[in-house]
Amino acid sequence: MTRLPGDPGPLRRVRYVLGFRLPPEHREWVRHDLTDAGWRGRMLRRHVALMVPVCLLFALLPGAWWIGAGAGLLALVASTFTVVIGAEDLRRSRLRRHGLPEP
Repeated sequence: MTRLPGDPGPLRRVRYVLGFRLPPEHREWVRHDLTDAGWRGRMLRRHVALMVPVCLLFALLPGAWWIGAGAGLLALVASTFTVVIGAEDLRRSRLRRHGLPEP
């Protein structure tokens, strides 16, 4: 797949996933990411990529293995459900943060 104009590098993508605003030269990439077809899937994939290390930390907690695994799974399911429910609001917030019009 070809890169889009304004595609941020790996470090800026990590900052974007964590919720930081990208510089103005990446506005078209952000607009594409949040308004073109498949934006919900991309948002969900970003969220899961962010949550997997957190869930692994829960799984490594001392104690019975099933408690850590259950805590990690609960965190993943609950946070994913929250993202699915609030996807429109999260998208609007990111668009405003980058100075883009809301659809």
